[in-house]
Amino acid sequence: MHPAPPHPPFDASIHDNRRRELMRCMRGGIAIIPTAPHRPRNGDVQFPFRPDSDFYYLTHFPEPEAVAVLAPGREEGEFLLFCRERDAEREIWDGRRQGPDGAREHYRADQSFPIGELDARLPELMEDRAKVFVNMGRYADFDRKLIRWLGEVRAQRRSGAHAPEEFVDLGHTLHEMRVIKKPDEQKLMRKAAAVSAAAHRRAMRVCAPGMNECEVQAELECEFGRAGGAPAYPSIVAGGGNACILHYTDNNHALAGGDLLLIDAGAEIDCYAADITRTFPVNGKFSGEQRAVYEAVLAAQRAAVDAVRPDRALGDYHAAACETLTDALIDLGLLRGERGELLERGAYRRFYMHRTGHWLGMDVHDVGDYKIDGKWRLLEPGMVVTVEPGLYIGAAEDIDAKWHGIGVRIEDDILVTRNGNENLSEGAPKEISEIESLMAEGAVGARR
Repeated sequence: MHPAPPHPPFDASIHDNRRRELMRCMRGGIAIIPTAPHRPRNGDVQFPFRPDSDFYYLTHFPEPEAVAVLAPGREEGEFLLFCRERDAEREIWDGRRQGPDGAREHYRADQSFPIGELDARLPELMEDRAKVFVNMGRYADFDRKLIRWLGEVRAQRRSGAHAPEEFVDLGHTLHEMRVIKKPDEQKLMRKAAAVSAAAHRRAMRVCAPGMNECEVQAELECEFGRAGGAPAYPSIVAGGGNACILHYTDNNHALAGGDLLLIDAGAEIDCYAADITRTFPVNGKFSGEQRAVYEAVLAAQRAAVDAVRPDRALGDYHAAACETLTDALIDLGLLRGERGELLERGAYRRFYMHRTGHWLGMDVHDVGDYKIDGKWRLLEPGMVVTVEPGLYIGAAEDIDAKWHGIGVRIEDDILVTRNGNENLSEGAPKEISEIESLMAEGAVGARR
């Protein structure tokens, strides 16, 4: 029985090139990369499986219980893949498997073996390799196996075997590869962003007072699924004061007509994430105070996006957002004092307590160093960052009640290009006029 071809199809040469690029940097080492383990949800039920990002980046192999080995210069083959064997009975219950034959035929492994042979083969593969490149500390059970295999190699010294002298952090090299998105990755991220933007538009159309946050979440995630995606992270659907809880995921409160609704949600397509936040009025019309706070955040986002361009320091766009928000908070009467002193002591942090963005890619908070030698690194074409300023005004005695419970965040996914940047998520409306118009259309459609 031959293994079924991968679905959807993929270009295996892309992963060939990634493996070759990594192996050029390894200099006599061997890389051992496990995929993620299955995680129990409850009883005998597992969470939906999602491959380890580093493993998937190098192999595109989607199954659990798999380990990739890269052994530069090995005559029998440099790319080895250990995976589950074909099993007709288990495939009836759990789905098709590629097996070792499929690993070679579809995923370009030079050699492939049943995962049950890992313990027997790994010590021999580690012999005479000066370094072992691994993600030590990610999977504790696998770390223990690595230590045991190293001990087995050391035990063969009298037979002439040379054990590796050090473990090297695989991420030091691999994550620098991942931080620059190649054209094929950019294509996937554009799709993830487009799917996510469509979901945000759908949420704006259907939202109405009296709905529950979870109902809006269902509409969002339905759109993800229709496009073949899944949530890239737990969706945040936060009405009213819940928007002032940065990582709110209860999503179980009724939506009131006079409140704002903050949605931070993105789809994942073939393990590449989008991350979009939009904030809009539940009843379709911004109040005066809501509009004032929203426009302050939107101005800060525009200033920050403008600072995302090649050869600008990564920290510049956060600084641009903080300066614009500080000016707005002074104008709104929420901060008092001299601008320079307020900025210096970070007075804005009472209302804006997080940074303006992060790397985005296979992980929603993607890999890559933010600073090099203690300084913010310079942006380069192919990097993707989120830009997400916000203001969160909780109830307090020294704040006028008209501001209480207003939480606004606006987030887009920005690709650095040779001449500036590209907003991957521009399909999600963020101008006040666009939002109110779209919500009015949805309200008319609901009444028909």
